[in-house]
Amino acid sequence: MAMGTRKPAQDRTFFTMDDLPRAPTVPFYDQLNKVLDEAGFDTFVEDTCNEYYHERLGRPSLAPGVYFRCLLLGYLLGLTSERRIALDICDSLSLRAFLGYEFGNDTPDHSTLSRTRTRIALEAHTKVFQWVLERLREAGLAEGAKVGVDATTLEANAALETLRRKDSGEQYLAFILRLAEASGLESPTREELIDFDKKRKPKKLSNEEWEHPVDPDARVAKMKDGATDMAHKAEHLIDLESGAMVAVTLQPADSGDTTTIGETLKAGEQALGKAPETVVADKGYHSGATVQALEAHGQQAVIPEPKRPERKWKDGQEAERAAVESTRERVASEAGRELQRQRAEKVERSMAHMYETGGLRRVYLRGHNNILKRLLVHAAGYNLGVLMRARTGVGTPRSLQGQGLAGVFARKSLKNALLWACERLLSARGGLRAGFRLRWPREAVLIEA
Repeated sequence: MAMGTRKPAQDRTFFTMDDLPRAPTVPFYDQLNKVLDEAGFDTFVEDTCNEYYHERLGRPSLAPGVYFRCLLLGYLLGLTSERRIALDICDSLSLRAFLGYEFGNDTPDHSTLSRTRTRIALEAHTKVFQWVLERLREAGLAEGAKVGVDATTLEANAALETLRRKDSGEQYLAFILRLAEASGLESPTREELIDFDKKRKPKKLSNEEWEHPVDPDARVAKMKDGATDMAHKAEHLIDLESGAMVAVTLQPADSGDTTTIGETLKAGEQALGKAPETVVADKGYHSGATVQALEAHGQQAVIPEPKRPERKWKDGQEAERAAVESTRERVASEAGRELQRQRAEKVERSMAHMYETGGLRRVYLRGHNNILKRLLVHAAGYNLGVLMRARTGVGTPRSLQGQGLAGVFARKSLKNALLWACERLLSARGGLRAGFRLRWPREAVLIEA
């Protein structure tokens, strides 16, 4: 190919918006804004957040619709912090257009996003998540009859080295130094302290004895990679039919699955206005009390039982025994195995979108209320992706990377029209013969024998 040459900058005083380049992701943002505008998103969030603003005093603040769109961009683009969100918005013409900022206007900085998040209560963020969920229910995408539940750990914005003992207030290194000196080590170096800490017994960081001075909600826990770190626990409730997220909760990382599932199911029931009929989970959620509580609530549990010695039932445990045995039969059935497969696929997919590509595996906020605010808007963005994928075939702007067709959103309707036309044509000629089927490849409709 021929070598290009750098042209000198043009001194232009006036230009039009048509002179500016357009990114390939612009059609996605245009369609997303269209979905939000048709449903009255800005009016809804302004009415919801009206109580947090004064009628006259103060300078004009960040509009609620712009604030929530900024946090949605954190999910859509996998931006880890509010500072990164503000920098990307300032540099991107397509993101400016999505938020409604003309070229040359100042965009919100990270401190404005942070102050707005602090002043808008958690209840408003919850209502925004529920509003998006209601749009999915109107489209028939979040019935919530069969749900899957699972949890994962998020790395906290806290370090193990700065832990303090609740009784004495000692930091971790000072505590180890005292133990080392008591064992006979005089003036140990840092390397000697680390070696002593590895070998000492018993060695246990108990959340009952230790806490973080800056983020008391963080807990010592084992992460997905096996390392021990400060963490929070996020739990998802997913509709197994559509993959939509029905509820998301944030719990202490040292809480067991059997103790947190109740709060997550309660949040899903409040969001849907009804209790799910079937609850699917992995073996970490199995206990006699859990399956009995689900059965008593009129819900069918599909939770496999971990390997354990055969249980000897006592008098008065007839209801619990009946619930456990019916759960075993349900898990062993073909329908139960299919539900477990769907749970593994759709619940894990939601976590990959939220935390791996969504950028929240490591949180940069402290306190459950602050983290849950971003988590709820991330979940709303995930659900908007489910809605966009059903309507247009594309759920995130990353799906458009490398595609040079501006009319990508017309493909789904074009595909359906072509398939319908082919079926009508074949029906008019006597129907499809045995062995014929319609398939949609990358470029055209093929009729294969």
